[in-house]
Amino acid sequence: MTNSTCSGYWDQHPHTILYNILSRRDSNYLNNKLNPNSLAHNCHCEQRRTVCLKDPKATCQDASSVLVKTICFMRSLPSFCQLPLGDQSSLLRHCWVPLFVLGLAQDRIVFEVTDVPYSSILRQILLRPGLSESQADQPTLAGVHRLRTCLHQLWNLDLSPKEYAYLKGVMLFNPVVQGLSAMLFIKGLQQEAQRALQEVIRLPHPEDAGRFRHILLAASAIQNVSHSLVTELFFKPLIGNTNMVHLLTEMLFV
Repeated sequence: MTNSTCSGYWDQHPHTILYNILSRRDSNYLNNKLNPNSLAHNCHCEQRRTVCLKDPKATCQDASSVLVKTICFMRSLPSFCQLPLGDQSSLLRHCWVPLFVLGLAQDRIVFEVTDVPYSSILRQILLRPGLSESQADQPTLAGVHRLRTCLHQLWNLDLSPKEYAYLKGVMLFNPVVQGLSAMLFIKGLQQEAQRALQEVIRLPHPEDAGRFRHILLAASAIQNVSHSLVTELFFKPLIGNTNMVHLLTEMLFV
């Protein structure tokens, strides 16, 4: 324990390690730790804390609305619907989380988290060798921080509805997805979406030459948001053990 303790721990926390591990469970404390400027200074045990939504009923309802809009967006694109079904399925599996995160940003969805009940740091340390796969997939403080950082980057850019729409096209038509049969056509669609995004940026922001680059950088950061984080945090309370990909496939094709 001594070698893994954060520097300055003893000066800042005069109580025992056990006391501090078991006592710091306040949700406001957790959400303050998720400030984009604060988490970098936290120790690894803080970032591994498993969390859940503080208000799952309201937040899951908002998330479900964003997911429906995401699927409707995909179905509304003739160029997507003309792709082979296998390519549509592959793009859906690979791209639904980035599109969903863009939807969260566009709808300005704000959420708070709290510790998973009975999931103290001590319990995680003692049980870690025997963690099941479902326990290992539980959202962590670090994962939620990455998601919130992405949202704040997009909010700071203050994208217009057209910018969001074309950016979603850039994210959806991803030619690097494995197993695509129409890869060259999809690459062309992505390039077309990028040109349209540049054009819609240029008109209202002619003096901001770097806006396109900043938008793409913010979008690339979304790729670091894991599918398991989004599924476990926003949809597991509603769908339980239902396979998320199967659910998305039904929403898209049925």
